[in-house]
Amino acid sequence: MPKPAQTIDYYFTVVSPWSYLGHDRLVAIAARHGATIAVKPVDLLRIFPVSGGLPLPQRAPQRLAYRLVELRRWSDYLAIPINVQPKYAAASPELAAKWILAAAQHGSVQALALSGAIMRARWAEERDIADPATLAEVAAAKGLDAVALAADAAAPGIAARYDALTQEAIDRQVFGAPTYVCGGELFWGQDRLDFLDRKLAQ
Repeated sequence: MPKPAQTIDYYFTVVSPWSYLGHDRLVAIAARHGATIAVKPVDLLRIFPVSGGLPLPQRAPQRLAYRLVELRRWSDYLAIPINVQPKYAAASPELAAKWILAAAQHGSVQALALSGAIMRARWAEERDIADPATLAEVAAAKGLDAVALAADAAAPGIAARYDALTQEAIDRQVFGAPTYVCGGELFWGQDRLDFLDRKLAQ
């Protein structure tokens, strides 16, 4: 008898390099287990103050330096290109998140494809993901209707959804990105994907 399909709640932000490094592996793991991914971009700047996290500019120099070392290590290990200090590092993730939520209205496959492409644009291609023109180009390259997505992303309901998902993450004790939740269990960080894989296999 086949086991029931499982769902992974995927809390992330496109400005997290760790979300970028784990994204394609998450999609592959879910596909292997027949699991569904619920795509949930969130606002980390609202999550950090209630969970003990700090934005990058407020972190100690030694932590910032080691973060860059680890990013390069993981990039080399996974063979995933990354600019650890991207050209548009200050770009806000909010508009990109709204485009992703607009795509999610048509299914998780579209939302996941767009999420991955936007993160590659920021972390590997030195593009400004806060620029509507960039988002339109990225969406069109994935075969999505950029004009429709732009219109949907501007709707009040999408902004409300973004706010609600951020509050949902706070309520579920999420404190960083990416966080994967499966069967009520949290897995924080792309370096916990092996544990998520084992959870899905149970």
